[in-house]
Amino acid sequence: MTDIRQARQKKIIFENNQLALTLFGEQGRNLKLFEDLLEVTLHAKGNELIISGTVADMEVAENCFLQLYKLLEEGFPVHTSDIEFAIQLLRNNPKTDLKTIFLDKLTVSSGRRVITPKTITQKEYVDAIRNNDIVFGVGPAGTGKTYLAMAMAVSAYIREEVQRIVLTRPAVEAGERLGFLPGDLAEKVNPYLRPLYDALYDMLSFEKVSRLLERGTIEVAPLAFMRGRTLNDAFIILDEAQNTTSEQMKMFLTRLGYGSKAVITGDITQIDLPETAISGLVEAISLLKDIKGISIIRFTKKDVVRHRLVSRIIEAYEHLEERRSAKREE
Repeated sequence: MTDIRQARQKKIIFENNQLALTLFGEQGRNLKLFEDLLEVTLHAKGNELIISGTVADMEVAENCFLQLYKLLEEGFPVHTSDIEFAIQLLRNNPKTDLKTIFLDKLTVSSGRRVITPKTITQKEYVDAIRNNDIVFGVGPAGTGKTYLAMAMAVSAYIREEVQRIVLTRPAVEAGERLGFLPGDLAEKVNPYLRPLYDALYDMLSFEKVSRLLERGTIEVAPLAFMRGRTLNDAFIILDEAQNTTSEQMKMFLTRLGYGSKAVITGDITQIDLPETAISGLVEAISLLKDIKGISIIRFTKKDVVRHRLVSRIIEAYEHLEERRSAKREE
């Protein structure tokens, strides 16, 4: 009689012993991660790996190990976060080709890290930015909307596809009063622009960012400063666009000049406008969805690439909102 547990096993033999050890992680750290995220038990010996567990999760694990091993053969440095994303991708779609996603490297000059899409939607987003002059990235926090747009902007500047980068956000009060903050308008809105600076400093050295800011090659400004301008040969990012009014969104979109791209990002579940105001982002994606040259990419909690608890937190709040909506309808 065949042992059921024995039948629920898969064995993988990797050709390169050193790459196999790298894949398993120092002291089997990566194997432990697989066991935490999937219902599998892993036993490694040299370049051999035995996977046991539920049939579905064994298949995900085997698929993931084989594809990550091929990435290592290509010279891609597989990190812990990459393994988490790979498991998530293959659970959602077993036919996902990790190579087409992870090897799509975005050009930045810091050398600190390799920036690549981490989900299928992120890959679609990057491709949309390459192929369209206006792209909307809509979805929850942590899905990489702004970070990837920034990476594409830096990459375009390095390749001399644009002459400057313009980063902007609406200065909307989220429970705070700007009037009580010290300083002039620029100083008051600077905290609202900090996430854009953070992304810049993550990709370029502090000294290079400072030089580019001083020369005006990179401009970080509140949305109100965009009025009356025409931006040629620029890569323009409008962040937190859910907090634009209809008039502000129209004003921003009509700033686009020759040789320019615009990426508009936002989360329509986090609108801080007065209840009577219409979100310019919500209106724009409805109004412009059928125009050629404009692409709208929608992210979900499955695309969250922060700590894995973030997606669970988003899901918990979604359930809370569903319960509240159900009570309001009673």
